[in-house]
Amino acid sequence: MCLQAPAEAAPGSAPRPHDHGISRRRFLLGAGAAALATALPAPALAAAVPRAAGRSLRDLTHVFREGFPVYGGDPPERRTLVTIPDDGFYQQEWTFAEHSATHMDAPGHFIPGGRLSPQITLPELFVNAVVIDISRRAARNPDAVVTVRDLRRFEERFGRIPRDAGVFMYSGWESRVHDPEAYRNAGPDGLFHFPGFSIEAVEWLLENRDITSIGVDTLSLDPGNSQTFAVHHTLLGADKYGLENLANLATIPGRGATAIVGLIPWEEGSGGPARVIARW
Repeated sequence: MCLQAPAEAAPGSAPRPHDHGISRRRFLLGAGAAALATALPAPALAAAVPRAAGRSLRDLTHVFREGFPVYGGDPPERRTLVTIPDDGFYQQEWTFAEHSATHMDAPGHFIPGGRLSPQITLPELFVNAVVIDISRRAARNPDAVVTVRDLRRFEERFGRIPRDAGVFMYSGWESRVHDPEAYRNAGPDGLFHFPGFSIEAVEWLLENRDITSIGVDTLSLDPGNSQTFAVHHTLLGADKYGLENLANLATIPGRGATAIVGLIPWEEGSGGPARVIARW
């Protein structure tokens, strides 16, 4: 979720290869080489992907694209800096808020003094994925939330939520991702209406299970109609992190997968776009 967060932009003042006789080599060694496009998530894989060394893989990441729905502020924008026909190589420049597309909310996103992107440790980027499926309820009620009862029912079926878990909500909301208005789903009350976690469920997880993170296939860890962002404050205040706009959660096991969170260590980052991959 992004509440009018400042935009991250690749430098707009990078010299062009033909400006003042600047060579391609000098351009590559200069500011242009830092264009963010080289580090952004690649397209999400289809549900059926090759097995790697006897294991299954799924990409839980949406394509980072221009116009991707955001909670607030401007959606991502891009422009072409140079082209192969004109310059001998191709490169883009992107402008976007940190909390765009599939991304992490680090503790410092809401908590003063909370840890920022470079401070998220490597072990925290490997989590035992747990998928809580509320898609049937969400299809009837866009304000549906993950409840303590959902967590208990999961454990009755799959066993105890493991240590170092990433507890992910699957609501089916990703089917709306190519329609920004449907994805945000603003109502006559002026609030968004999409699923998230209940504060009771998050408190239960923090008090009773040793989790690392939670994640959602919507724009916010809190349900869209929240005006207090209690889930963000509580989870991030416990020094955990959140993942938003996850994809393909219906294609991985309810339990048994490991999710790898490829977060870029953005300087002073409050989180940021991430490539999230499940393996089992």
